[in-house]
Amino acid sequence: MCALNAGYRGQKVVVVDMGKKPGRKIIISGGGRCNFTNQNALPENYLCKNPHFVKSALSRYTQYDFIDMVERHGIDYHHKTLGQLFCDNSAHDIVDMLTTECEWAGVTINMQSEVLKLAKTDDGFIVTTSGKDYQCKSLVVAAGGLTMPKLGATPIGYKIAEQFGIKVLPTCAALVPFTLHDSDKQRFDGLSGISIDCDVSSEDGTSFRENILFTHRGLSGPAILQISSFWKAGQFVSINLLPEINLSETLQQIRKEHPERGLKTTLSHILPKRFIESLYNANELPDKPLKQLDHSEFDSIADYFHNWQIKPNGTEGYRTAEVTLGGVDSDELSSKTLESKKVPGLYFIGEVTEVTGWLGGYNFQWAWSSGWAAGQVI
Repeated sequence: MCALNAGYRGQKVVVVDMGKKPGRKIIISGGGRCNFTNQNALPENYLCKNPHFVKSALSRYTQYDFIDMVERHGIDYHHKTLGQLFCDNSAHDIVDMLTTECEWAGVTINMQSEVLKLAKTDDGFIVTTSGKDYQCKSLVVAAGGLTMPKLGATPIGYKIAEQFGIKVLPTCAALVPFTLHDSDKQRFDGLSGISIDCDVSSEDGTSFRENILFTHRGLSGPAILQISSFWKAGQFVSINLLPEINLSETLQQIRKEHPERGLKTTLSHILPKRFIESLYNANELPDKPLKQLDHSEFDSIADYFHNWQIKPNGTEGYRTAEVTLGGVDSDELSSKTLESKKVPGLYFIGEVTEVTGWLGGYNFQWAWSSGWAAGQVI
């Protein structure tokens, strides 16, 4: 995005990529269909030390600008929940669109070129790669984060920043599944594949309403991936397993009609049966007919399900994470151009910065917006 915009301005641009093919993270995203943006993308959908930092780029190149490009290239797409947009055909369509635009803009893309060394000169930079050396007036670092190392993710972007004395904030995996402690893994063994619509909250009060998914290793699903960006080691996660109903009132109403019915049977009609059985196997709920429960017990049972507490053991890490939290400190960069305040001509865009979007196309939109912003000035 940065290269094609600079190319259209008449600049001589070379993209250096160590991979065999361009856009590998685009190609595998969204189950191969690329959730390329979100209709609802706003600054409040991003985590950043300075919440105002993202406003300039996002307002000047919006999700609708990217959608216009997609439509100009005749790419069919569809809407999913919560403003998410996906390709009808394949994520390759987005990569082909961007590489075609680069061709039209006269941009050279050199693949399988590993950056070995950088040096600052009086009027720019010298970039030494495995293929050749380049001299440039502007150097843009769009090296991404540490997620998905099998696709070639490396810390090179952070190392470049540190080489030039630019602060890098601590990094960790984000938008990532949770692993569970052994006791909880045993308790929920056999629940893999069960999905429940929930309201999931972190200890700082942030909450997301989407599905959770039990896996062989722990918990995943959109709501878990979202909350992982706000979770810190050792903290609990609170899950409202029944956000649509008041369980206490529901149980008391069912008791009037079916007083002999057991609590376990009743709950198994409201939540997945295997999940309820796992809770009973751990002796977490009373095994009584409804008629033997009083109002306080109904309230206690309801509180358990509306405020189910789980303490993750950790996350699955960069191997399965969607993005990297942390990165090049936004205080070091111009919010308008993404240029380093300390090193003129040096730019950091996309995931290598400490900007992390929500799940659902927001991180791609930050890539497009920040790339466009730098592409206007390099």
